Amino acid sequence: MSQYAVLDASPNAVIAIDEQGRIVYVNPQVETTFGYAEGELLGKLVEELLPDRVTERHIGHRNGFLANPVARPMGIGLDLAGRRKDGTEFPVEISLSPVETADGMQAFATIVDISARKAAESQLLQAQKLESIGRLAGGIAHDFNNMLFAIRGYAELLAEDLAIEPSSELDTAASLESVAAITTAADKAAELTGQLLAFSRQQVVSPKVIELNPGIEALEPMLRRLIGENLKLVLKLDRAAGNLMADAGHLDQILVNLVVNARDAMPDGGTVTIETGNVTFDEPYAIEHFDVSPGPYVLLAVIDTGVGMDRETREHIFEPFFTTKQLGKGTGLGLATIYGIVRQAGGHIWLYSEPGRGSSFKLYFPRVDAPAEEAPFPTVSPSIRGGTIMVVEDEPAVRDMIGQLLERAGYDVVAVADGLEATTTAASGQAIDVLVTDVVMPNMSGIDLAEQMMDRYPLIGVVLLSGYTAETLNIERVTARGATFVPKPITSQRLIQAVQAAALARAASSPAPNRS
Repeated sequence: MSQYAVLDASPNAVIAIDEQGRIVYVNPQVETTFGYAEGELLGKLVEELLPDRVTERHIGHRNGFLANPVARPMGIGLDLAGRRKDGTEFPVEISLSPVETADGMQAFATIVDISARKAAESQLLQAQKLESIGRLAGGIAHDFNNMLFAIRGYAELLAEDLAIEPSSELDTAASLESVAAITTAADKAAELTGQLLAFSRQQVVSPKVIELNPGIEALEPMLRRLIGENLKLVLKLDRAAGNLMADAGHLDQILVNLVVNARDAMPDGGTVTIETGNVTFDEPYAIEHFDVSPGPYVLLAVIDTGVGMDRETREHIFEPFFTTKQLGKGTGLGLATIYGIVRQAGGHIWLYSEPGRGSSFKLYFPRVDAPAEEAPFPTVSPSIRGGTIMVVEDEPAVRDMIGQLLERAGYDVVAVADGLEATTTAASGQAIDVLVTDVVMPNMSGIDLAEQMMDRYPLIGVVLLSGYTAETLNIERVTARGATFVPKPITSQRLIQAVQAAALARAASSPAPNRS
């Protein structure tokens, strides 16, 4: 009986390689799995069975394993791609066993074709996505219907108040309450869309190099107020923690959401711990975790001693509108928002939680070597008013509203519906000091319009507005040239600030007026 009789009978492909990485044994299943007859593989490097794109990287891993051989059982093996004789690729899982033989140390690899399993996982993932989308649609419809109901109802009350004759009977206080309620409902709607955009990683953010520890320390007083007196907040901040590239406001949002969730998970008291540090993920770790790129990271961890989560909850915890809280106690968007923010920043999240053992959220952000930036919003003098603003917006109601806000602030407004009308108007000799344009418009985007206007009129100020950000990936083309981006919806104060800042930048460039 052959010394390899047991391996020859294995239902899985088995190969053995020597210390130079050359194949010295294959069992019959290898031909079924890879399409090679036994004689075709003996003496060849094991990389013959891998795609060319991973060959160089695998040689390093293979040499490392042979230099320090440790058994790797199936189940904790690497998910890799195999290559058949005809060149087609397929997913495989391998287990490795080092064996001392009369010919020296050999590594035996058991290879399993997991194509069927991956297909089943893909179908399951697709079903879960559809379920998540259904929950998302239902949650959006519910929340927006409530907000729209409030806006419409208070608008009707206000319309009734204003229709009273004579006008002296108008209850000003009641009318102002209706206006305030409309504003509050609109703010909540804006917050909801902001969370959805963060979840989908389509927010236009203002990332800069920031230090993690000072941001946490600045937020500490508010966090202590949030958790209350019956909970303990502990900070374990590594003073050597590096810098990261992120939106500072997003980091505050992450911390507040995680601490509030931790508080809610400890109704009988407990401890919330916030930790920071530096972590480096090497190439083997990145291969085993497909969503991780190797390199240095900054760690932000929020750990609680609360009730913990079971497996089913953990699997859905980052889905939008999934919540374990009582009705009315949470929207189910907090962790979905955090997930989107972290992924948009190039990082990833690791969650560990068990029922009765608390939860640990570890967030990893790519570490950067650049020093932290300080970029306060420019101080603008209230006296910088006046001038001509061109408003470009394809939605008539929005265009009219922006025009009225700017006119009340003392500006002359030229309002047009699209980029073509804007360039035609400017070319006719109309003086334009600041261009205020929507980003996503038919025929010509706001970015293309801004580029054309800045090329033709180098001293013009530019303010970009957008409520839909999926098509603003190249917005840096114009922000790098001095344009300002402001997300919709926007308050009148923020709009005027942005226009003033654009006018100030233009005025600093040259005292001469911009005339076309």
